[in-house]
Amino acid sequence: MKTLTIFLFLMFVPCFCLSQMKTGTFSDLEIWQKENPKPIIIHIYTSWCSVCKIESFQLNKDKDLIQLINENFYVINFDAEKMKEKINFQGKDFNYLPNGSSGIHELALALSKNKNQPVYPLWIILDKDLNLVEYHEGLFKPEKMKEKLDEVLNF
Repeated sequence: MKTLTIFLFLMFVPCFCLSQMKTGTFSDLEIWQKENPKPIIIHIYTSWCSVCKIESFQLNKDKDLIQLINENFYVINFDAEKMKEKINFQGKDFNYLPNGSSGIHELALALSKNKNQPVYPLWIILDKDLNLVEYHEGLFKPEKMKEKLDEVLNF
């Protein structure tokens, strides 16, 4: 029975393989932008957010979207409540703000329009000069994201 289970698992694994979005850190971003400036996507989420998980699955299974992003954008995935290191972004330092057994990163608050508690997921899209071109709170469907990213590239 164990062998059959393993066999079936291996047979169906290719069906569930998802494309991978290339991501980096805020430190990487500074280097990347000096070498080859591109628009930037900052995806702010939390590990407990069910909408974030659903959205991630939907976006990662869209191969055309992943290709568009990987070829034309830099992506930073940023867990607002787990990232505890200091981040330097646009010349400013941001720290983790502990609150009992949890906390939130100052940068998540700085990038959010809601300064008390960001809405997750939160998508910030910047042009290659770091100007804001899209601010999107909540579920970002693949079709809408493609439209917006195409606009950014054709601007």
